[in-house]
Amino acid sequence: MRHGKYPFIIGFLVVPLALYLVFVVGAYLQMFQLSFTDWSGFGSFNYVGFDNFAKLWDDPVFWIALRHNVYILIAMPIVTIAIALFFAFLLNVGGKSKGGTTQGVWGSKVYRVVFFFPQLLALAIVAVIFGRVFGSDRSGMLNGLFPDSWSPWLFLADERWALICIAIVLIWQQIGFYVVLFSAGMGSIGQDIYEAAALDGATKVTLFFRITLPLLWDTLQVAWVYLGIAAFDLFALVNIMSVNKGGPNNATQVLSYQIYLNAFQNSQAGYASAIGVVLFFLTLTFAALTLRVTRRDAVA
Repeated sequence: MRHGKYPFIIGFLVVPLALYLVFVVGAYLQMFQLSFTDWSGFGSFNYVGFDNFAKLWDDPVFWIALRHNVYILIAMPIVTIAIALFFAFLLNVGGKSKGGTTQGVWGSKVYRVVFFFPQLLALAIVAVIFGRVFGSDRSGMLNGLFPDSWSPWLFLADERWALICIAIVLIWQQIGFYVVLFSAGMGSIGQDIYEAAALDGATKVTLFFRITLPLLWDTLQVAWVYLGIAAFDLFALVNIMSVNKGGPNNATQVLSYQIYLNAFQNSQAGYASAIGVVLFFLTLTFAALTLRVTRRDAVA
């Protein structure tokens, strides 16, 4: 019976592992190969060495897209984690204590469900909805709230606001998941720790910074990595919400959208693959650095 266990397990792993190797690892290897070619997306191709990467270095739109990704990478995780932590703390510890037991605010169970609602919507649906919200004419929902005598705000058609609008939508869509994630982490913190701190006169602020935050550190680390990866993948929002290719004056250009434009509209699949290689290493580097910098000894 014992010897028959391993063939049984291997039998379940062979198919998914084979699919992963073919469609994920194989796709990555092909991307690396194509990044050294002049392939247009059709027909044959020639190997051109590092010409595509040299072209990237001299491409101003690439640097604009990279800069926008960095802006989102800095702002989005900070804002999302801060808001999600605040709400999760309110839902778990922010209410009045009853019998020495810390509780969330009134109706916290309902709020958890409400906060998670945006996560149930596909990102494409969210982009379509907020595209209407941020419409640059009177048909836009926000502009419809202003008097007719006011000039309509351009929002997505304004290069100063276009990327901010997309960041706001991304943060709104992400917060619910991390409220639930942080709530689960806070739920695993023993009530006796909060009770002991409360007996010592700890305030809610002290409970958050001295107890909740240190004991939730591993969850925060994972959240930061996930949000950083999401910051590199903005294709759906940019493609659906932008008023033209990358917004006014490339105001919403990001690397993932650059890959799409070059591969499917400019017929430069080899060049698009080179951008994909850069994006691949940027994502790996970010994840590795984040795990390294945020690493700390476990709190007992």
